[in-house]
Amino acid sequence: MKHTDLNFMQRVGLEILWLWSYVFSVLPRWFKYYVVEDLFYFLLCYCFRYRMSVVKKNLRNSFPEKDERELAVIRRRFYRTLAEIFVDTLDLAHLTPAKGRAALRVKGLEEHLKRVEGRDWIAMTAHYGCWEYCSFWGLYAPTQIVVAVYHPLRSRVMEALYQRLRNGDYATTVSMKESLRFYLRNRERGIRGKNLVMGLIADQNPPRRPDSHWIRFLNQDTIFFDGGEKLALRCHLPVYFVKMERLSRGRYEMSFEPIYDGEEEVAEHEITERYVRLLESEIRRRPELWIWSHRRWKHKRDVSC
Repeated sequence: MKHTDLNFMQRVGLEILWLWSYVFSVLPRWFKYYVVEDLFYFLLCYCFRYRMSVVKKNLRNSFPEKDERELAVIRRRFYRTLAEIFVDTLDLAHLTPAKGRAALRVKGLEEHLKRVEGRDWIAMTAHYGCWEYCSFWGLYAPTQIVVAVYHPLRSRVMEALYQRLRNGDYATTVSMKESLRFYLRNRERGIRGKNLVMGLIADQNPPRRPDSHWIRFLNQDTIFFDGGEKLALRCHLPVYFVKMERLSRGRYEMSFEPIYDGEEEVAEHEITERYVRLLESEIRRRPELWIWSHRRWKHKRDVSC
């Protein structure tokens, strides 16, 4: 969203939020992650109880084999993750290369660079850990830029703030509705001469269609966005699953798991199903890192389907 799309009061609100975010981002790290994060955690989990009923229902349906004590541990750890993501996101307001490299390191960097150097590719990730850090890939691959595909927010002010936080030298954003046209328009020349990495968060709840493909995910019939698969097949782009391993507060390690090489003959929905299996494996390994507060399973499969 452009600055000129906002009215006067919205622009004032945007600048106040941006100034607050910038001031917060230059505060000492210990204060942000060991004072503010702890405060956010306490407020979210024990005071506001943010979407607590949704979190409890999602966890109970996803892990029927776990007892209430185990689920309570995951729930508390999830709220810790959520509080940390708020801090991580605001911290983007003052991003430097040194700060980005400290927050994110890449496992198997040289190997992955050899695979993707000189070509466009698709990075499929999820609301797992701090997904915003995926945009830091450009720090390690100067010839590539991450194009973060996203859903615009309803609030015009918050949408403009997130645009300012996310767009920069290493990444840019495009709405999901425009992603295919954006890629086709820019694939020949790239952006500022850089190859495009189309970053898709594919675990959201898509609109239900008559031809929706259902996949068994976390013990529930689930539908997924298939835009990544369609783009890969149409443009012969390799697809990688992005793994985010949390090392400590505000520190992650990113690695890549190949899903599709851009040439292989695959069955319909196969690329999406491979993504889902990898994502489910990561969630089961460290369930507290996934965003359980989303109303992920609003759509229910008809018995006749």
